[in-house]
Amino acid sequence: MNIVVCVKYVPDAQAERTFNASDNTTDRDNVDGLLSELDEYAVEEALKIVEAGEGEVTVLTVGPDQAADAIKKALQMGAHKGVHVNDAAIHGSDAVATSLVLAEAIKKIGSESPVDLVVTGMASTDGTMGVVPTMLAERLGLPAVTFASELTIDGGTGGTATIHRDGDASTQTITATLPALVSVTDQINEPRYPSFKGIMAAKKKPVEQWSLADLGVDASQVGLDAAWTKVESFAARPPRSQGEIVPDEGDGGQKLAAFLAEHKFV
Repeated sequence: MNIVVCVKYVPDAQAERTFNASDNTTDRDNVDGLLSELDEYAVEEALKIVEAGEGEVTVLTVGPDQAADAIKKALQMGAHKGVHVNDAAIHGSDAVATSLVLAEAIKKIGSESPVDLVVTGMASTDGTMGVVPTMLAERLGLPAVTFASELTIDGGTGGTATIHRDGDASTQTITATLPALVSVTDQINEPRYPSFKGIMAAKKKPVEQWSLADLGVDASQVGLDAAWTKVESFAARPPRSQGEIVPDEGDGGQKLAAFLAEHKFV
């Protein structure tokens, strides 16, 4: 089975994240980055599928030079090879353009060996939009089964992918014919830690780097100028103000109720 996992290099959530003052895009140069935590679940699920049968896992990412670290982490976990789409014209791309670049990259990967399954995380931890998987499936002409908390694959091409999607009051069971795209939640598994053997083996695994020209994508279709969504302005989060101390002189309850009503909490 040929599986492609789409992953993203994102700013570390523990770091002081901000935007570039020049164009209001996410600052990815002056902050530490890493493989999106939610994408680790997608990598783990793909590895489990291959380990239970046969095939290989290709990790695909779109981003600047630093995004190679996301592929590196996935290869250390056990993925077989990586593809990095890196082109300066991609800077500032929104979900629409990102789905286009990913789709063309997957088509190119599939030109050598048909792709049976595309796996993604439920969303990125920086944008948190969660729309790229469905957009990508539409561009590829694949059925999209999203937000999987459990995934079962039966057979290869022409087989089926069955997921459980947990809702507030019920769990849905959805089946699609392969090839298909599946997005997974953080409830589906427990991602493995790279072993020393895996870290050393990753150094010898192939990683291809493609440009927009390699994919046949015109630069006018991506980037900030082509984006359907943009950040118009941003401001630093104000410092936390000191709390107000209300002495209870027998009317503490009334003061509390008045405070909640004033701030429209009740």
